[in-house]
Amino acid sequence: MVQYNPKDWITFIFRFHKSDTFRQLMPMMFVIGLYTYGVCFLEIEYWKLSEKSHVKNISIMHGMLGFVISLLLAYRTNTAYDRWWEGRKLWGSLVNSSRNLALKLSVILSDEKDKKFLRQIIPMYASILSKHLSNSDVSKMLYENIDLEIDHSKHKPNQVAKTIFQKINDLYKSGKITGDQLITINNELQTFTDVCGACERIKNTPIPYSYSAFIKKFIFFYIMTLPFGYAFSLGYYSIPVVIFTFYVLASLELIAEEIEDPFGNDANDLPTEKISENIKKHIEEIL
Repeated sequence: MVQYNPKDWITFIFRFHKSDTFRQLMPMMFVIGLYTYGVCFLEIEYWKLSEKSHVKNISIMHGMLGFVISLLLAYRTNTAYDRWWEGRKLWGSLVNSSRNLALKLSVILSDEKDKKFLRQIIPMYASILSKHLSNSDVSKMLYENIDLEIDHSKHKPNQVAKTIFQKINDLYKSGKITGDQLITINNELQTFTDVCGACERIKNTPIPYSYSAFIKKFIFFYIMTLPFGYAFSLGYYSIPVVIFTFYVLASLELIAEEIEDPFGNDANDLPTEKISENIKKHIEEIL
């Protein structure tokens, strides 16, 4: 995730980050510029259309559709950000549940061996979940005295959650945890699976294809028709105007595409690996 100072305007304006949409759109912007130049040349130099030509009135269509496309893109970016923010809240819930579980077990348990096992296995769930959501391969997680084999044919976070449940159940059977304490601990254990399921819902349910495809087609045809109307009023100056218009509209769509899946490896995705490391650090401090 990109770390930045939101009050530093100069950096925002004049610095181009590797994830900036300008870099991604630069080839297409160059093509749009050549296309606009070609249209201007044909209308002004070759066809020599007069001011009375009906082609000049195409800009009226752009004025009417500009409001529509702005509403569509605003809804698109808001929907994508809601998914990003929901993912962040879910991982915040996982952090709190991991801490609460460790705090309760640190008071309940007295055997250092049990504490050591839980100190290693609890943060393992967050690490496995992070890799699971980013589609990273996890073959084996090795800790000091834990050799947990991850079966790729099965749900990876569930395997870790089952190990934690099994350990808590063994503690209950051995009398180290009472029934009332088991009920209290179960709330945090259940939250682990709830968070995983909610994150998978975001990961596996993208924006409907027809909606996303329509916006892209709308932007494309909107930009492709801009030079025909602007050539009359702006001449060759319509080249930078059309390029800038394309940059603004396409950038909004690219940003929405990136943040609608907050669990990937893009620059603006959630720092789940960092959050997992913080969970491990906090659990080790508590237990």
